[in-house]
Amino acid sequence: MSEGVDRWQAACLALQLLAVDPVGLKGLCLRARSGPVRQALVDLLPILPLPRRKLHPTISDEQLFGGIDLSATLAGERVVFNQGLTSSPAALVLTMAERAGADLGARLAQVLDSDMGHCLVMLDEGAEPDEHAPAALTERLAFLLDMDGIGAQQIWSPDIDMANLEAARGRVAAVPVGPEEITALVAIALRFGIDSLRAPILALRAARAHAALMDRTVLEPEDLSVAVSLVYPSRATMLPADETPEETEQEPPPPPPEDQPQDGETPEPGSGIPDEMLIEAVRALLPAHVLDTLAPSRATRGANGAGGAGAKHKGNRRGRPLPSRAGRLDGTSRIDLVATLRAAAPWQPMRRKASPHAEGLLIRPSDIRLKRYEETSDRLLIFVVDASGSAAMARLGEAKGAVELLLAEAYARRDHVALIAFRGSGAELLLPPTRSLVQTKRRLSALPGGGGTPLAAGLKAAGELAIHARGRGLTPTVALLTDGRANIALDGMPNRAAAAEDATTLARSLRVQGIPALVLDMSNRPQATLHDLALQMGAPYIPLPRADAKRLSAAISTALEG
Repeated sequence: MSEGVDRWQAACLALQLLAVDPVGLKGLCLRARSGPVRQALVDLLPILPLPRRKLHPTISDEQLFGGIDLSATLAGERVVFNQGLTSSPAALVLTMAERAGADLGARLAQVLDSDMGHCLVMLDEGAEPDEHAPAALTERLAFLLDMDGIGAQQIWSPDIDMANLEAARGRVAAVPVGPEEITALVAIALRFGIDSLRAPILALRAARAHAALMDRTVLEPEDLSVAVSLVYPSRATMLPADETPEETEQEPPPPPPEDQPQDGETPEPGSGIPDEMLIEAVRALLPAHVLDTLAPSRATRGANGAGGAGAKHKGNRRGRPLPSRAGRLDGTSRIDLVATLRAAAPWQPMRRKASPHAEGLLIRPSDIRLKRYEETSDRLLIFVVDASGSAAMARLGEAKGAVELLLAEAYARRDHVALIAFRGSGAELLLPPTRSLVQTKRRLSALPGGGGTPLAAGLKAAGELAIHARGRGLTPTVALLTDGRANIALDGMPNRAAAAEDATTLARSLRVQGIPALVLDMSNRPQATLHDLALQMGAPYIPLPRADAKRLSAAISTALEG
């Protein structure tokens, strides 16, 4: 069978195991773009024995957990509560899971940990490696099904025996677990670099569900093999080292009888479980590009919560709505009327008794709730390029190519690009912040080069532009490209010692002002002076001798996303 057919068969089996033990296995994450493959799996969700309730990434706490029924509470003399979507056991289906924030991930993780009888099905439509569902949820779910690359011709409608599923749900609790199975699952998890204890626990649950589905009353190696092949591949961070015994001329002594340990030895726990079979079961479902996609693919997004976006700012005027918070009206904040009434409603009977002659609703300052919004600013990438010396044209050529490559992605990542060149006795802003590809190519077509290296002037110009851009709501990042041989001081006079001291002072200033930066060493050999300068800036130091535009662009993108 092809890889796609194997993955489809594994996905169908995982869904059946989830139907056998939905609460114990917690759920699954289905990563696939909209299409017939994803729809075919979504059509199988009715086999789950729980009612399905659809969630979206911007769902509110009141919708999730319930809250006060405002109209009923204000009309009567007692507090009336609404039921939330998590008030009773259900299969929660989270659509567009890649857009869910860490706050929603934490709330749903709390729901799963409460053991109230829920399971979660996440539909992840992420197109890029940094677009994925919250790690707090994927860690808690037994199965991560990646359906990308599977064609519609590779899927089929599985023959599911609903009567057997129902019977398996009654048998799963009676499947015993011994120390050998637990030891084997933990050991295999360790071999693949899985450091979370949830993984072997979920694998054990999957093995019991598979045994019950196969109408077995004890765990067999096949059950463990199926469990690790479905649970471990998405969590693996390393490949186990190949252990090949050294060849010896003498034949090894015959093994002792299986039912009798050697003299003075005790049987090792888990020795009855074939570890190599379990390892091969995990290897079989690892993707072909495993070395590129193991640990990095599960890394969280940037500190801002979305790859490629700028910093997040909280305000009271525009952006994505956030839960309201208590506060005072100061003439600039906007009141959340519904939240304010909801906070005041439970106190109306008590306040009415204390003030029987008052009319209307009795609102206190402590009831005031203010609206909050979160706005993600655009990011500005400021290239500060050393245009001095005989090799200036080569470095400028690389910078031109890198700017054009990065700008091609600016529309998706909402980046702006600016270019500062320093040479001679000062620095010049050659390209103001822009997202226009036509304007960028026009400005980059004829950049001058040659002269001294006023590194301090370049850093000063970058700092001033970053502060100005921050005032306009952008999130600036400085990318310095130089060989580190500063020889022009800030006053424009040739003086190597003063030039180095001025550059260090400006680097510290960028760090104090909280402007993120990265230093790319373009010299033929890594320069210790540039490494020290990067430390003063609090910036990553990346030596890239003879780097072309593609390597430069890739290095900058990696540093920014890291």
